[in-house]
Amino acid sequence: MKVFVYTLGCKLNQCESEAIADAFAHEGFIVAGADEGADLYVVNTCTVTTKAEQKARRMIRKYAAEKQHPVVLVTGCYAQMEAREIESLGERVVVVSLDEKPALLHLPRALANRLVAHIDLLSAIRQCVSSIKEEPGGVTPFDYDAASFSFHSRAFLKIQDGCDNSCAYCRVSIARGKAVSLDHEEVAKRCLALEGNGFAEIVLTGVNISAYRSGELGLDGLLRLLLAQVDSHTRIRLSSLEPDKLDDRLIDVFSDGRIQPHFHLPVQSASDEVLKRVNRHYDVEQLARSVESLRKVKDDPFIAADMITGLPGEDDLQFERSLEMIKALDFSQLHVFPFSPRPQTALFGAKDRVPESVRDQRAKVLRDVSAIHFRRYMERQIGKDACVLLEELRGDLWYGLTGNYLHVPVYGVPAWVARGALVPVMLERDQRTKLPVGRYVAQTPA
Repeated sequence: MKVFVYTLGCKLNQCESEAIADAFAHEGFIVAGADEGADLYVVNTCTVTTKAEQKARRMIRKYAAEKQHPVVLVTGCYAQMEAREIESLGERVVVVSLDEKPALLHLPRALANRLVAHIDLLSAIRQCVSSIKEEPGGVTPFDYDAASFSFHSRAFLKIQDGCDNSCAYCRVSIARGKAVSLDHEEVAKRCLALEGNGFAEIVLTGVNISAYRSGELGLDGLLRLLLAQVDSHTRIRLSSLEPDKLDDRLIDVFSDGRIQPHFHLPVQSASDEVLKRVNRHYDVEQLARSVESLRKVKDDPFIAADMITGLPGEDDLQFERSLEMIKALDFSQLHVFPFSPRPQTALFGAKDRVPESVRDQRAKVLRDVSAIHFRRYMERQIGKDACVLLEELRGDLWYGLTGNYLHVPVYGVPAWVARGALVPVMLERDQRTKLPVGRYVAQTPA
């Protein structure tokens, strides 16, 4: 039986989807590619924006209408918030809430037993989901522990879930609940297991990993523990970090070469008035100090920022000030989201909404700035040495990821090198695109 897992949203969702796919593969199911068709579709949803929910509904309807009459199993943050709405999309749509989502890891084994008995797939899934929910002991958000990854050459390790920030625009904290963390010893154990399985890069992920806390250890303490145990060549990459949590202790840990020079900050706005209105816990001065600290500890790191345009109350002057600060901070790339009012959040019924046309125009301005900054950053990398993690072979050309998160083609890779390997390259200028490409550099024997 073929299973396809479709993911919307954050790296945490990607991590959880990998674990679900791994669980099905372990029980002998075929994890299908995007164009192969499947008997069971698992749609892992996001509720950050209205568009994310619209895309989820579109994909659910698409899969449910396929000629083989598959079952579409829907989970994730959107499923947690709007189960009835999703169930109405098709007779063969089954919703597993976020609270029950880890139960999906037990579904493949239970489902395999029922399919042997020739039970209809839809009935078997409903029976399995129902019985798993009733099992004693329950499930935890940290049951996701993939040993292999179907969609990535890197390993994703979930160390945290939930968020206590209560940002006025965000629905994720409502869906995911309070911040919780995986015990530091278990994090280390899983990290070493992934390294032992041959992964050269491990991505630490969660809803808000800046809130990590295990006993007396915060994120800085956890990183020190991991760096004391993992191999000297293993790359550690971090998902998004809150600007107000980048203190001296954490910045000091980043000096280790295994922490990759790539940072993602959910900035949202560079206007003090707007930040205060939406209940962010820092001001522009603190943001600037955090960016400066990252550049001091790493040589020209890739620093990306999430930005929301058209937050309620954002006037033209506040946007212009924010824009000028964004330019001054010289972010490598911006991930721009027009404000999307989310039900149950503090700003859902805001009376001072920015007109959509203004909101969208501001989003275009920021995306144009992002394109300029991104190309400028890319061009600065030409002539530098880099280490690339090989991710995908297209024909005879490898594509991979540098430590500072540049996706580049790599020429001259020997035939014996496999996916997931780290290879040394020189970044050269492509004559057509004028952007960097990797040229494999043969290593001299010691």
